[in-house]
Amino acid sequence: MHTEENTARLLPDVAVHAQPHLAGELDWVGMNGIEVPVRFDAGDGDVQRASARVGAFVNLRRPDKRGIHMSRLYLLVEEALSTQTLSVASLRGLLRAFLDSHKDLSDRACLSIRFEHLVRRPALRSSNSGWRAYPVCIEASLVGEEFLLEFGTEVVYSSTCPASAALSRQLIQDQFTKDFDAGQPIDHAAVLAWLGSEKGIVATPHAQRSVARLRVRLADNASFNLIQLIDQAEQALGTPVQTAVKREDEQAFARANGANLMFCEDAARRLQKALDADASLSDFHIRVEHQESLHPHDAVAYASKGVEGGYAGKGCA
Repeated sequence: MHTEENTARLLPDVAVHAQPHLAGELDWVGMNGIEVPVRFDAGDGDVQRASARVGAFVNLRRPDKRGIHMSRLYLLVEEALSTQTLSVASLRGLLRAFLDSHKDLSDRACLSIRFEHLVRRPALRSSNSGWRAYPVCIEASLVGEEFLLEFGTEVVYSSTCPASAALSRQLIQDQFTKDFDAGQPIDHAAVLAWLGSEKGIVATPHAQRSVARLRVRLADNASFNLIQLIDQAEQALGTPVQTAVKREDEQAFARANGANLMFCEDAARRLQKALDADASLSDFHIRVEHQESLHPHDAVAYASKGVEGGYAGKGCA
């Protein structure tokens, strides 16, 4: 009869045997796409359970060792993320557990978590509301005692081109000049009817669905607050996409688009101003993408807080 100790001896572990001709340190080794449930509070006290994809990694600093203990990382991820609500403290603790489980192999650990969080959003005018699924990305690393945490999401909105709006207004003026003789008195009722006809509105500015991708670093003692971040972004932009709408909501959305004409540069600066005023954020990175209806390519702008050693000037892909 085999004891547990004897059984363990019978199971080979080739990872502990070095291959001299392949010796070398590795920056990161681990797993990506681990399927696990997570518990997340978006800042409203309502803890939701979501299906997440997780990446778990440590470095391999010993060239004489062939591999890491991936099963240890998996079990730590499964135990921590499926039972604890995501928090800054819990993520720091999980990364510390990664390193404790690899004391002889690693001195750096990192973690990525991706999932969607449902938030109910009200209609603009009617009493309706509907759900929006906001993507959440959390990335954390621990090097010695240096802990770094990044938190991101996306906001989808409508952007109406200011140049196109000006050109459309000019065409409407031209049509008005053709339809109404400058030498004749203006009939109020006739003009009102003309403005409500397709003949009067001969051109409309082009608009497009647009995406703002936000990545932030939390200040000390700050916690995850997805809803606050979403509210700040959507209020700054003025034209977030809607869920359930009736005609009064659609009309209000058209008014919002007319009042918020913006190039991608305008959108990026609006978001930059809003996030810069948030003391809970130590740094942020903004990428806005206007998926052009005029062109087959997109208009893109980036912005950051501009702190030394932060996101400023990093990446344009």
